[in-house]
Amino acid sequence: MHRALLLRSLRLTTPRSSPIRTLNTLTTTTRRPTHPHYTRAASHASPDYVRWLSSKSAADEKIDEITELYATAQDEFEIAMEETEKATVYAEEDRAAAREELTKVQEVYRGVMEGPDSQLAEEVKRRVGQRIRELEQGIAAMEELAQNQD
Repeated sequence: MHRALLLRSLRLTTPRSSPIRTLNTLTTTTRRPTHPHYTRAASHASPDYVRWLSSKSAADEKIDEITELYATAQDEFEIAMEETEKATVYAEEDRAAAREELTKVQEVYRGVMEGPDSQLAEEVKRRVGQRIRELEQGIAAMEELAQNQD
């Protein structure tokens, strides 16, 4: 966790008079040894190696993208379900918005599943496939509920 967030949360949870000195001790980063081996390795690291260390994997990037789309679709689904259960005048528009957001998630997910990288597809399927199926089933159940109300 970033030091600034820790400080901010401590300010909210501790009395104003208490010192934050222990936080400073706990959050200071430990220095690497200054042994020549460590400094030489760090200064001669290739840019690709440094980029590899600091970047996310392709699976993590795709999962982040899908998760963001999923969160939006889930929010739209919850709103649409509430409006559908209450049979409000906004229910049909909200169901359409939920379907639209689900379609966006499905397109990205299918793109990964049908893509050339089978390892990426398996990882994405393992980590987010179940949530997408549950959302699909929820929207289908919502549509059935709406048809039964008519």
